[in-house]
Amino acid sequence: MTTLTRSPGVTRTSVPAIRRQRRRWTGWQFTWPFAVVFVIAFIAPLGYALWLSLFQNQLVGGNAFVGLDNYVLAFHDPAFWASFGRVLLFLLVQVPIMLLLALTAALAIDSARLYATGFFRIVIFLPYAVPAVVAVLMWGFIYGDNFGLTASINDWLGSSVLAPFAPQWMLVSIGNIVTWEFVGYNMVIFYSALKTIPTDLYEAAEIDGARGWQVVKAIKLPAARGAIVIATIFSIIGSFQLFNEPNVLQPLASNVITSSYTPNMYAYSLSFAGQQYNYSATIAIIMGVITAAIAYVVQLRGSRKEDR
Repeated sequence: MTTLTRSPGVTRTSVPAIRRQRRRWTGWQFTWPFAVVFVIAFIAPLGYALWLSLFQNQLVGGNAFVGLDNYVLAFHDPAFWASFGRVLLFLLVQVPIMLLLALTAALAIDSARLYATGFFRIVIFLPYAVPAVVAVLMWGFIYGDNFGLTASINDWLGSSVLAPFAPQWMLVSIGNIVTWEFVGYNMVIFYSALKTIPTDLYEAAEIDGARGWQVVKAIKLPAARGAIVIATIFSIIGSFQLFNEPNVLQPLASNVITSSYTPNMYAYSLSFAGQQYNYSATIAIIMGVITAAIAYVVQLRGSRKEDR
């Protein structure tokens, strides 16, 4: 009878190990569709914008490598910093008001004291379903000094007391449009978080004698903290990306809304009107870094408070 021997240089892999290895690669294969789309739609444009920001199109020599010169130019550009200060002011004023209104609406709908909650939920959310351009055009007609609702009220009063397109009121007018559009969206986020609260907590609070604001403060607000952080991050990103509203309103108030009214409008104007693609990419990269840094700080502070 012959015996089978195994040479010293040959290793034998068990069948379970082979199956585990196959399962490991099978799991990774499910991520390929997302990975391909992620690289094409996010990584590649970001890398190309970063590459553009390191070059400059010159009259002699064409597209030449300039290193960080575009970033130095941006940090000394008064138009860029004026637009950045404008959206920062917009963020500090509009976002807290919008989130407070959305949270109030969510708490009111979640309470058992409000009738027809389904109706109010749909009515508050409905403005978000309106396309952004259509919403801005509608409000632009309302704001018009020579036509629309504002003009009619001024004619009725016999004065020009209402001037939504005045320089000192333009940010307020844009903030009103954005608030009208996104209160319902944030309300749904908060309301969804409130609906995940176990009823046992309410029963325990009722046994302890908690009522009204005590329940909101002790149960509902802590439960909605994660949703508030998420909504705040989304609102910060949206504020720094402010573009649609001022861009659509620009023909109605061209003396107030300039091509550098917001950083995104400034980058858009540099790229498509000024053919300064390299400097436009620089502005976009700087705003992306600032937005990501502020959003990360908000997320970090929110997670620390939640851990406590």
